[in-house]
Amino acid sequence: MTSWFSKLVVGMTIRMPKWFVGWVSRRYVAGNNIEDAIRVMQRLSKENACFTVDVLGEEISTMSEAQYFCDEYSRLIDEIIKHEIDSNISIKPTAFGLLVDREKGYENIRKIVAMAAQHEMFVRLDMEDHRVTQDTIDVVVQLHSEGLTNVGTVYQGRLFRTFDDIDYLEGKLGPAADYRICKGIYLEPSSIAHSGYREIVSATNASIDKMLSAGAYCAIASHDKPVIDHALSALKAHGMGPKTPDPRNNAGSQRNGKGPGYEFQMLLGVRGPMRRKLAAQGHRTRVYVPYGKQWYEYSIRRLKENPTVGAQVAKAFLLPWTNRP
Repeated sequence: MTSWFSKLVVGMTIRMPKWFVGWVSRRYVAGNNIEDAIRVMQRLSKENACFTVDVLGEEISTMSEAQYFCDEYSRLIDEIIKHEIDSNISIKPTAFGLLVDREKGYENIRKIVAMAAQHEMFVRLDMEDHRVTQDTIDVVVQLHSEGLTNVGTVYQGRLFRTFDDIDYLEGKLGPAADYRICKGIYLEPSSIAHSGYREIVSATNASIDKMLSAGAYCAIASHDKPVIDHALSALKAHGMGPKTPDPRNNAGSQRNGKGPGYEFQMLLGVRGPMRRKLAAQGHRTRVYVPYGKQWYEYSIRRLKENPTVGAQVAKAFLLPWTNRP
């Protein structure tokens, strides 16, 4: 579908009543609470998927707001362990106050990472817009320096700085470096990021190559066939694949709940057939499961910041049988 059509669908959707946006978003958001997320993960576990869970909500204005996220993630970790679900967690640093009070925000993040470490659970620091790129990377480095190595971050292929950031984190963490690589949802200024589809895909593919060559753990988060096809070819070139021990001499040991040096990740409700195909081939596939009371704000933001989602919305609405979650 063309760009103009996607933008048209997005423009219409965000002007619809909240109930309609809710009807659309129920495909992409697990629900309002932890219990909803647990039910979704239990259902998808039958499809050989594993998960990373995100409590919806991000940048806060006062540190008192961060307490909600601290409490909710603590309860979420307990529930994941209680129900024996193969899941880690994703957190947004700004939701913990990183932009309000750097020291207190870091301590909030540290508490959650430390709690997860007690259960050998991995924590992914989501990458937000360019204002917090360096701060997020610095938090990962600082946590590792304190012995909390169950944490990694996200790099966005569209940013010009990503190649240098890969080198930087490899220099700091070596084989412990663990990335999620994606094209990037935030529409950044053209002075710091690629804006054309082909350029973004090319930069993302090049980042995958660089991460694999560096021995890093590479979580390939994409719904784009050109990116997935490139990743499969790159993995084959490195001798990597399903049920095959990571052959790279510069790679770290395999973590609990991780694949052999790589995995594929997709958003809940997007490209289900492709995810199931990869899983059937033996690849570790992880579903990003968001939930929370801020589902409406999340849905509108994703639509506004990435109009190409409009094509997926239209397809889900008009041809639901072609893209089962």
